[in-house]
Amino acid sequence: MKLRILLVDDHTILREGLRSLIEKDPLTVVVGEAGNGAEAVRLTGELRPDLVIMDLTMPVMNGIDATREITGRYPETRVLALSMESDRYFVVEVLKAGATGYLLKDTAFAELLEGVHAVARGETFLPRKIATLLVKEFLQCIPEEVSPVYENLTSREREILQLVADGKSTKEIAFQLGISIKTVENQRYAIMQKLQLFSIAELTKYAVRHGLSPLTT
Repeated sequence: MKLRILLVDDHTILREGLRSLIEKDPLTVVVGEAGNGAEAVRLTGELRPDLVIMDLTMPVMNGIDATREITGRYPETRVLALSMESDRYFVVEVLKAGATGYLLKDTAFAELLEGVHAVARGETFLPRKIATLLVKEFLQCIPEEVSPVYENLTSREREILQLVADGKSTKEIAFQLGISIKTVENQRYAIMQKLQLFSIAELTKYAVRHGLSPLTT
């Protein structure tokens, strides 16, 4: 069965070009075209396409609002945004509205076709440029820890923390590092105070979370 597609763009010539390209793929067929978001919502209800290729900046109703309407009313229909806009706002907002893919209009047809089939399968599809944009945005939103482990602990303390997380006893740690049991106990106490953790289990979780010790099965 062919993948049924609705094209949404306010430029007729662009829709015609997309139609001719998409229908070269034997697995896809264009079942309708819309020139604005409101028309896209209406036609989605009438035609029930598998996929809507959605422009974002259109009259009457923009593509973000249309995507929200379509994915809310017809969750079985996937939306792939196809836009000239590479601004973070457009990307984030249309994905939040329910689109599962975002492509730029200057993309190669092979990538468009790849995106069409990926989104139709329920996968998220983003080109490298857009993915990089979102990753940078995500990293900027991650709050820095007040005292990251590599700054807060000495190299010896990290070493002891790793051995504790690996299940080594105080005696085993002392023997492996060539230090006294008392020194190991003092170092472990200092680690707990710095990290505000008060059990071996908490130290182990912390070490795993910060890459100081691998997850154990």
